Amino acid sequence: MKKNRKIIIGLAAVAIAAVCLFLFTGKTAKNSFRLEMTHASRTTISNSVTATGTVEPVVKVEVGTQVSGIIDKIYVDFNSEVTKGQLIAEMDKINLQAELLSKEADLANSKTEYEYQQRNYARSKTLYEKQLISDTEYETATYNYERAKSSYDRNKADMTRVRRNLEYAIITSPIDGVVINRAVEEGQTVAAGFSTPTLFTIANDLTQMRVIADVDEADIGQVEEGQNVKFAVDAYPNDVFEGKVTQVRLEATITSNVVTYEVVISAYNPDLKLKPGLTANVTIYTLERPDVLTVPGKALRFIPDTEQLEAMNLTVEEALTEAFPGKRIVWQKNGNTLKPKMISVGTSSLNMVEVTDGLSDGEEIVLELASANSAMPDGPGNRNPFMPGPRGNNRNNR
Repeated sequence: MKKNRKIIIGLAAVAIAAVCLFLFTGKTAKNSFRLEMTHASRTTISNSVTATGTVEPVVKVEVGTQVSGIIDKIYVDFNSEVTKGQLIAEMDKINLQAELLSKEADLANSKTEYEYQQRNYARSKTLYEKQLISDTEYETATYNYERAKSSYDRNKADMTRVRRNLEYAIITSPIDGVVINRAVEEGQTVAAGFSTPTLFTIANDLTQMRVIADVDEADIGQVEEGQNVKFAVDAYPNDVFEGKVTQVRLEATITSNVVTYEVVISAYNPDLKLKPGLTANVTIYTLERPDVLTVPGKALRFIPDTEQLEAMNLTVEEALTEAFPGKRIVWQKNGNTLKPKMISVGTSSLNMVEVTDGLSDGEEIVLELASANSAMPDGPGNRNPFMPGPRGNNRNNR
């Protein structure tokens, strides 16, 4: 008997629990969802592309020498300001001057020989025309004249080359600017064999810099000349520098099967904070639309669940269920009725979509059908008093 009584009591407890569960869940199921609403508002939408680049001067000239020899004097150092034509270095000119004297002597010699053979040729030509000398004698005079003339011309060319090499031994700045690199010391020997050795690197104007950014092939289609750019460098972590895209280069660079394209960005540098060679973390704004009417993209994806809404004592007006081409549908709540409204949309950024027609600023629309147990949006009476307050109403969606 006691055993049967325990079984009966257990079954009764299970039955009571099932009835309670049905009563509580059945009554609240109808109200387990709620409509979240939002407003059309004006904000700034933007899309961006990120990349890494290197800061460089806009104009940078590598100064070298075309003659081999020893660096005799250096007149500038790192960070020296120079002007166009200013003497910045000299090479040892002793060998070049000696070669010049030698070539001058060769030139004088060949000139004397040339003038003699020219007179001899003129006499031979006159005698030959009068048939007073043989063909052989005339041909010999002609040969000696042309040979002397060729030697004289060659020595004049050698003189021009030697004089120019002597001028190359005096190294001057080709532009106004600042010396950002000095690659030689006094007494050092430089050899101008197959390539011109670089002695100095001069930047024209360090207040006008540029960033050469490597943009991934997946993003390069969005980048165009004239777009605004913001970038930062590790040297000044609290500063944000601005610039514009001035060139999108067509040649691709392939490194470890990664394809990138170089994008040139102008950067004004009045404080001379940006130094050549700094690494820049670049953000290129490919889309910027200020003060446009927007709604969350989630509102465009809302589809009314008639059964759930009826359980919430709401009805759905089915007059418009499909949008026309180029249009989208949002839903508005009028009393206990949800009505569709057709709108035109433009560009989008992250979770915001531009509305070009169909809504006005501040107009309310349905955002989504959310669970009643989900967190309510922050607002008066809904925010947790132990959580920090909002940081401010920032309407810019960047």
